Amino acid sequence: MNRLMTLEEVANYLSLSKDTIYRMANAGKIPASKVGSQWRFRKGDVDQWLDKNMNVRRDDIPNSK
Repeated sequence: MNRLMTLEEVANYLSLSKDTIYRMANAGKIPASKVGSQWRFRKGDVDQWLDKNMNVRRDDIPNSK
């Protein structure tokens, strides 16, 4: 199941501040949807976004295969 996360949950998940996640969502830099006045994030979309924006190739990470 692709569960929805709140802004606070995503901030904790990514170890970032809520303000940073809020700014990223407003700028369209992280996959998010606004439901009413609140941001929601699909965990699967956030995980895919992390993989896509990884700064290190998986081949360069020991034991990543």
